[in-house]
Amino acid sequence: PHPCASPFLCRLTGNEPLTILPLTSEMEEAAVKAHYKVCDRLKLEKKQRRMCRRDPGVAETLMEAISMSALECQYQFRFERWNCTLEGRYRASLLKRGFKETAFLYAISSAGLTHAMAKACSAGRMERCTCDEAPDLENREAWQWGGCGDNLKYSNKFVKEFLGRKPNKDLRARVDFHNNLVGMKVIKAGVETTCKCHGVSGSCTVRTCWRQLSPFHEIGKQLKQKYETSLKVGSTTNEATGEGDISPPKKSMPGHSDQIPRTTDLVYIDDSPSFCMMSRYSPGTSGRKCYKDKNCDSICCGRGHNTQSRVVTRPCQCQVRWCCYVECKQCTQREEVYTCKD
Repeated sequence: PHPCASPFLCRLTGNEPLTILPLTSEMEEAAVKAHYKVCDRLKLEKKQRRMCRRDPGVAETLMEAISMSALECQYQFRFERWNCTLEGRYRASLLKRGFKETAFLYAISSAGLTHAMAKACSAGRMERCTCDEAPDLENREAWQWGGCGDNLKYSNKFVKEFLGRKPNKDLRARVDFHNNLVGMKVIKAGVETTCKCHGVSGSCTVRTCWRQLSPFHEIGKQLKQKYETSLKVGSTTNEATGEGDISPPKKSMPGHSDQIPRTTDLVYIDDSPSFCMMSRYSPGTSGRKCYKDKNCDSICCGRGHNTQSRVVTRPCQCQVRWCCYVECKQCTQREEVYTCKD
């Protein structure tokens, strides 16, 4: 599969230009060129580049999704042996294999793009979409639709088209496609209807309601739980259609032997490395900071850890002063830092 089928996996410099508000035809032309340049630098497939170019808000939203997904991945795996290290060769090597970590990357990146696109629509940053304009609530006459709902309908349609159709035969491509959909489904399951009351003395004679997505931290937390319970799969051929299906592996696995993956399960095909020592997949855990009695034994892979003592100064005993600042004292304390041995 193409390494940039999932946007978060592409290489960025962080200096790409964002959308410019054109004031003259010359500035408009310059804005279009800048927007096209961002799309070209994202290293997308031909169809993805075309979709990126057709709306000036897409490039900015893609970059936002990449950043949001990467930060959330690092947050969710901050205490693990693999801490979502994706510099250069590590990312490329991971994407060549179907590890459970790769499954998480595809799910979090498709979730990030779905979330960012729905928010971009409701924030007015896109030309081709606006707020969620299609309420589907019971007793619609008792509700007044208002506010500006996150446009998940447009976002889902865009992301499905951007990531491509379901492949027929290649198992790895089908697994990546499946994990992309899991990320999108977690976003959809977290949509809530938020309401605000209007009326005399706060009475709720009229309610303004709109759809709202869950915070992305909550999405990351749910996908991390799915990573923990992900299923190893193999491939079978559907005799009726001739197409390949994802199925449990032929060799029995403890706890997973007869479990058929659901559409909401993350799935993988290759057993993960230990991530203990430096390899093509990660820098290993030598020198990694750990937390005593919490994860040092696991992260340090039985090699033990070093203990260093240092003095740190932090703000303390803070008070809010009227008006309008916080006054703090500086407290000095000694703390111990634990790092994994080589």
